[in-house]
Amino acid sequence: MPKRPVSRTEQLNSFVVTAQQMQQIEARIFAAGMPVAALMEKVGGLLSQWICVHYPQPIQVGLLVGSGHNGGDALVVARELHLAGYKVRRYQPFDHFKELTQAHAQYADHLEIPVAHQINDLQDCDLIIDGLFGFGLSRPITGDLAAAIEQLNAGSKPVISIDLPSGIQTDTGAVLGTAVCASHTLCLGLWKRAFLQDAAADYIGKAELLDFGLPLSDIQAVLNEPCLQRITLQLALSGLPLPRSATTHKYRQGHLLLVCGSRQYMGAAILSGLAARASGVGMLSIAVPEALRPLLIAQLPDALILGCPETPTGAIADLPPELDLASYQAIACGPGLTLEAMPVVQKLLESDRLLLLDADGLNALAKLGIDLLKSRPASTVLTPHLGEFKRLFPELQLPDRMELAQAAARQGAILLLKGAKTVIANPAGQIWLNPDSTPALARGGSGDVLTGLMGGLLAQAAAQGISPEQAAVSAAWWHAQAGILAAQQRTELGVDASTLVQFLIPALAHALGSEESPAEVSQQSEVPSQVQHLS
Repeated sequence: MPKRPVSRTEQLNSFVVTAQQMQQIEARIFAAGMPVAALMEKVGGLLSQWICVHYPQPIQVGLLVGSGHNGGDALVVARELHLAGYKVRRYQPFDHFKELTQAHAQYADHLEIPVAHQINDLQDCDLIIDGLFGFGLSRPITGDLAAAIEQLNAGSKPVISIDLPSGIQTDTGAVLGTAVCASHTLCLGLWKRAFLQDAAADYIGKAELLDFGLPLSDIQAVLNEPCLQRITLQLALSGLPLPRSATTHKYRQGHLLLVCGSRQYMGAAILSGLAARASGVGMLSIAVPEALRPLLIAQLPDALILGCPETPTGAIADLPPELDLASYQAIACGPGLTLEAMPVVQKLLESDRLLLLDADGLNALAKLGIDLLKSRPASTVLTPHLGEFKRLFPELQLPDRMELAQAAARQGAILLLKGAKTVIANPAGQIWLNPDSTPALARGGSGDVLTGLMGGLLAQAAAQGISPEQAAVSAAWWHAQAGILAAQQRTELGVDASTLVQFLIPALAHALGSEESPAEVSQQSEVPSQVQHLS
């Protein structure tokens, strides 16, 4: 697949900023001569146009107006909607405003846009616009304002938050006392860290980035060498071994050894094996307890199934004596293994092969000691959910998932911390954030699918000079896109792990064919030509 130029939209979508970085970028453009008032007009105009497209008349709109520039943006929206013929009402719980916001409030008075004195006065509105607080909020919301937000959240009207839902901390996504529960959030300029934090996921709703024209030079001057990257379609595809050479053969497409399964957990071996096959890996070998060998041969006739000596309860006791680990580009270990196979995990940790550990592979590592990673000559990839993470790194107690993953990775591994917003970190401190997922993946077996898929991509990456970080990023994205596409067709209740495997190839084909992921397609909306021109 030939590389295409990176568009401005894709570049913007890859950036993730802290509140401090956003302030620094805005300070640069204001110092360069961009009037604050002009920027507020531009942002308010874009917000108004978006609302007009998605919520055409006749409707009544209520606006929550804060005292700062977020409130100023809301007042520009109130003015523009009022002049466009919408019935508008504003709720202004503050007595004092910043100077520019005060000017807009004064003009709204002149236009006789009604003021609601209580949040209850917005009950008959069809849509609520939240402009109370933008990025940078640091103190908890309390008292009457907290009560008003709770009352708003108890209602059923759609709520659009400007930049961030009011009450969400910009960097950690934590709820500061209480927070507006938005159905849609229009993030202004650049993605803030909160959008990639699990803590904020239930408050943000559907998120879209509204580009108001920040110069890329000013963004890059502040971010310099960004250690945080949001996974975009192009970044995800760059870690895939595509296109293939016309003269390639199976031995050039990687050889994966998958060590998995037990008599107790037979299905895990099948699921991870099917997902590894879907990765396109050139050769796939699967080591399972001898009793499982006929079952795996029936399910995966194109893989080499290796029967292993068993413990009395049906776990892998050891690898076959004739097995040469040096013949594999990567090894993935863990699904359905049980802790009885701990000696096997230790043997793999002592090897010089690229190694992926999941499930009981992680639990075995927690007992053997995380220090084993530091002596490994090859990269190790760990894919814990939060419970497994706590067993691996009990001493790490950070509230920010990004910092948590970063601190753990520095102990010698590429770490993928699973969640609604999956975080990937490497020992050098680089972080990648997967923005799109679906609760449909909260099913037993979906982690086994990720292990097989990632293992296959890691083997291909090792064979073709692609970094393991890139392969991990692509696997996390691909796995999520398959879940999203499956949920679109089968609902969030219909995506069992077996179904998920069946959607891996359709999801990738969809992305390659349209250069848009299923998640991006689901987030698309009609945008007027004015908005396209401005952005």
